[in-house]
Amino acid sequence: MKQRLTVLGSTGSIGTSTLDVVRRHPEQFEVFALSAATQVDALLAQCQAFAPRYAVMASAAHAAELARKLKANNLETEVLQAEDALETIASHEDVDTVMGAIVGAAGLAPCLAAARAGKRLLLANKEALVVGGALFMETVRHHGCTLLPIDSEHSAIFQCLPEDRSAWAQRVHSIILTASGGPFRQRDPATLHTVTPAQACKHPNFSMGRKISVDSATMMNKALEVIEARWLFDMAPQQIRVVIHPEQIVHSMVQLQDSSILAQLGTPDMRVPIACGLAWPERIASGVEPLDFTRLAALTFEEADAVRFPGLHLSWQALQAPEGTTTVLNAANEVAVAAFLEERLRFDRIQAVNQATLAQLVPQERPGSVAALLELDAQARSVAAALARRWAVG
Repeated sequence: MKQRLTVLGSTGSIGTSTLDVVRRHPEQFEVFALSAATQVDALLAQCQAFAPRYAVMASAAHAAELARKLKANNLETEVLQAEDALETIASHEDVDTVMGAIVGAAGLAPCLAAARAGKRLLLANKEALVVGGALFMETVRHHGCTLLPIDSEHSAIFQCLPEDRSAWAQRVHSIILTASGGPFRQRDPATLHTVTPAQACKHPNFSMGRKISVDSATMMNKALEVIEARWLFDMAPQQIRVVIHPEQIVHSMVQLQDSSILAQLGTPDMRVPIACGLAWPERIASGVEPLDFTRLAALTFEEADAVRFPGLHLSWQALQAPEGTTTVLNAANEVAVAAFLEERLRFDRIQAVNQATLAQLVPQERPGSVAALLELDAQARSVAAALARRWAVG
């Protein structure tokens, strides 16, 4: 039987990489539904290539445009425009596997819907766990969802851990996330106020979306990954470490109780963890060239500098604060990064907005529902937007 697949965020980098792997294995996978935010023509091309039953776009206007173009091309894909359309294609009874690749807090509701429906969920959306945390993992456990991490670092950790989850607490001492250090790893921190969006988006190893690229430059992406790892692997914050590894060949490591360290290595290409998630526990070809150890340069490792990368260290602070603080941090960062990309905020003030938002908005009670999480998210965005205006360029 073919796996029937929904790809949430199919026109982004993870989505297109997923479809590249799927294209190589037509006997194993069938695309059931695709979704995108605004890229009508890109989604149209994917519908032409994979003939999904459904397609979803973020706005009614974009959905209507896609529907017109599908009809003009004699394609039978149905465009869903309902407010809960993403949840519908994530939880549909005919779906086996969901790739959750929508960036930001918008990915929380459809990923939760997939978890509630007991789907095989390939999670590439950091924010689902950063925002949802305990609620998300409770849903996964209660409904028998198979949760497989797709971030290269979390996939690496998952592959190094014992397959028997009940053995994790007894055998594992700590996990070690690797980070490239981004484009400013060796730059004088005193000059970061002059960084432009173009400079911040120029990642040394990967071609990624603009928001994720900025997060890599500030190391906020790694802060979010620390939070994600805490929930994915049920680890205490102090059991999670980060080390700078510019070559990005070692994707992450697990230290066992006897001080042995297991590492997952590979060519830095997201199709590897995607193929792992799609086929787990089997393995399929990803389309990526394997490492040639005879051609590798030295592998180097450095301390994650708190002066150069202060955003990284907000993760441990947020995890030790009242539940919901990670929701506040994520929302503030999304607002600050958007302001920076629109050249309304200096690069070095992304961190200032994040810190000040955490100081001003401390959750008073545990957010126990999606509605409560989204309300807290909205409050944090409002606070962060006001701070970004206060520190606006000009």
